Parts: sequence; structure tokens; C-alpha cells
Amino acid sequence: MTPDQAKFLFEFLLPQLESEQIVTRKILSSVPPEKGGYRPDPKSRTAFELARHIAVVEIWFLDAIIDRRFGEVPALPDPVVTAQHVAQWYLENFTRRLAILKGLSNRDLATPVDFIGLRKDPAAAYLNIAIRHSVHHRGQLSTYLRPMGAIVPAI
Repeated sequence: MTPDQAKFLFEFLLPQLESEQIVTRKILSSVPPEKGGYRPDPKSRTAFELARHIAVVEIWFLDAIIDRRFGEVPALPDPVVTAQHVAQWYLENFTRRLAILKGLSNRDLATPVDFIGLRKDPAAAYLNIAIRHSVHHRGQLSTYLRPMGAIVPAI
């Protein structure tokens, strides 16, 4: 992928990422604090575990684009114990990274990034994977809400 093509892809995907993160925060914030341990099946993640997974993995993908390499998956700080805390952490970290992403050069966005030995794509392409990953798991978490007695937000 040329730097100009990477920039085009980035400019196409970035508004989608920005609008999807708003919906993701709505879902994360809708998990009642006292219901974070809910799981629909013993094999399923709890609502809190799923909320945490959504947030940290999306930030991990954004970090990989920024750093042009996959590092450690970010850890939530100790005071983050509810999905509402996760939503706040996610907003703060997404906002910081968004500003950095917008400053990346075309060449940065075209740099091939190795995804844990499974694939090697231009950095900009990982925006698409980040979006799809979050939307998938967000849909999963949204199905937990009604059985928990929570209101499913307009998504």
C-alpha cells in the first residue's frame, strides 16, 4: 500500500471509528454497577470482563497503529472496577490516542505492522480491525443488558 492509499484508507475509517466509539461507550455505561458479574453461561465472560476486553483491545489496536508495532495489551488501573469506570477509562484513552493518530504521516500509516505473527498489514488497516472487533463484542455485551434488567441504549 502506498502512503497516499494508506492516508485515503485512514481518512475513510477514522470517522467510522469516532462514531462507533460513542456507541461503545453507551453500551459500556449501560451495565449496572452491581451486575458486572453477570454472565449468560458459565463459559461466557462476565459483563465486566467483556467490557474490559472491548476497551483495552481497541486501545491496543490504536497503540499498534501509533507505534507501528503490537506491544503489551494495556492494563486497567486498580480503581477501575465497574463497566462505567471502564467507559470513562476508554473515553480518556481513546481521546488521547485520537489526537496522536490524526498527526501520523502518510508514511507512518503505510508502514507494515506485524500482528503477533498472524498477518502483516499497513498500520492504517488496523483501524478496520479495531472497529470490527469492538462492534462484535459490543453486540455481545448488548445482549447481556436486558437479562440483567438494564436498558439497552439506542444503538
